[in-house]
Amino acid sequence: MTLQRVSAPTQTLNMLSLAKSALRPSLARAFASPATSKSLHTLPDLPYAYNALEPYISEAIMKLHHSKHHQTYVNGLNAAEQAYATSPSVREKIALQSALKFNGGGHINHSLFWKNLSPANADGGKLPSGPLKKALERDFGSVEEFKKRFNAATAAIQGSGWGWLGYNASSKTLEIVTTANQDPLLSHTPIIGVDIWEHAFYLQYQNVKVDYLTAIWNVVNFKEAEQRLAEASK
Repeated sequence: MTLQRVSAPTQTLNMLSLAKSALRPSLARAFASPATSKSLHTLPDLPYAYNALEPYISEAIMKLHHSKHHQTYVNGLNAAEQAYATSPSVREKIALQSALKFNGGGHINHSLFWKNLSPANADGGKLPSGPLKKALERDFGSVEEFKKRFNAATAAIQGSGWGWLGYNASSKTLEIVTTANQDPLLSHTPIIGVDIWEHAFYLQYQNVKVDYLTAIWNVVNFKEAEQRLAEASK
């Protein structure tokens, strides 16, 4: 059974702190910032070159997505947290919640997303026999059936959002979940996340989201996903 729903938490004092508590420590490190940094949060380096995911994701997309869009979320999060810390009234702090949620979620999601990908000539697209493959076969029938359901649920998102393979700690199963906009996945431990905002694919695939979703499996880092599953299921 898969679960397809939009996670939209409405009460947040600090989205980054909430997400860190919801995720395993190793996932929290994906978006943690160095203590010596002047800003609280910084743009993480990509673990590969901008052109390394071609032909499935173009160099132009990766440059724009990482250096412009993700940097904007980092800047927005730092500004929102600074304003929150110095706001003199509860009213002003409440007014900052949407900025914290949007920019904090954007930083969290993208920091996970970059590690979720790998060049096709390295680990990208390769799912070896092991715990992750067994779990996908157990919960979805087959790996191909999982991809089919995942792509259908993610393509059906109205507007912008994210498609996730998440680990449900209560049922100890893998489930397909979607979140709107930049909402982070807090109800599950994220195992695989796919950005379905237009900036993630439009320069190359235009409005054909299904082609992007089909292509991205060639560069999904299943090794990273299996490590996340191992940590989540301890």
